[in-house]
Amino acid sequence: MRKAVLSLFLTLFLGINVIPIYADELVVYSARKEHLIKPLFDAYTTKTGIPIKYVTGKAGALLERLKAEGPMTPADLFITVDAGNLWKAAQEVVLQPVESEILKKNIPSHLRDPQNRWFGLSIRARTIVYNKDKVSPSDLDSYSSLGDPKWKGRLLLRTSKKVYNQSLVASLIAEKGETAAEKVVASWIENLSVAPFSSDTKALEAVMAGVGDVTVVNTYYLGRLLKKNPNVPLAIFWPNQNGTGVHVNVSGAGITKHSKNRDQAVKLLEWLSSDEAQGTFASLNLEYAVNSSVKPDPRVAAWGEFKENPINVAKYGEHQTQAIKLMDRVGYK
Repeated sequence: MRKAVLSLFLTLFLGINVIPIYADELVVYSARKEHLIKPLFDAYTTKTGIPIKYVTGKAGALLERLKAEGPMTPADLFITVDAGNLWKAAQEVVLQPVESEILKKNIPSHLRDPQNRWFGLSIRARTIVYNKDKVSPSDLDSYSSLGDPKWKGRLLLRTSKKVYNQSLVASLIAEKGETAAEKVVASWIENLSVAPFSSDTKALEAVMAGVGDVTVVNTYYLGRLLKKNPNVPLAIFWPNQNGTGVHVNVSGAGITKHSKNRDQAVKLLEWLSSDEAQGTFASLNLEYAVNSSVKPDPRVAAWGEFKENPINVAKYGEHQTQAIKLMDRVGYK
């Protein structure tokens, strides 16, 4: 009853549209799209009898909603993509710490917040993809090497406005320092064939069309193209294998600061990190499980194994503002 009254208050006085909620339910705000979460929530409800209601939307809008609702929020769990977004949610104090041995066991330390306010639930590798008809794997090496003169007029990138690339540049700052990272990003811009694209998919399609020969994308975007056409002339190259390793990011979640059903929310989060749920969570978007005991989907496994960068992904949020300013200075649009 208290949650139902809460929903009515939010609708009438804050102008926020909410769904009716009741004491035995969990409420999730998710920037991960419905088709990537609903099967898991349905399975959990079948397993436990706990109903789950959810609201989906853009990460920024959902974060602002949590802030506006404050103690009156009906949300118990916040799911979003990119460690930069998770870090920001923690900085805005809309998440609370969770001490859970299950989460610590299932999720490596570099894929969760050092203060346990959020936890990675799937790994997304941002790597190099090239046109097999025009590039040999032996031509490729590292992210930094994409600034070499041989890639002049051959490199394609997604816009700097997307948090995925902001996190990639933030990781360069964390590893190399701001001055060295700026030289790398400036060299990428010098090598661009055309202006940055609005999406990874468009960048991949441009590589196929011969607009450029190589790009940097999250692997699942290639997976989606391969589902439609297994014969696309594109292949993955895992960079930095003799150094820091492939840049990885996460989608993840945290318990909201004002959760009204905290204990049940923690149990859901723990279950999402379990062997039982992780395969589904990752394979629905052709990602990698954070739980190392869960093997990747066969379509993902076909891309081969790689060494991942062990840097704590929280660093992406810590250096995000620096990254955005750096990208602006070098003309990365």
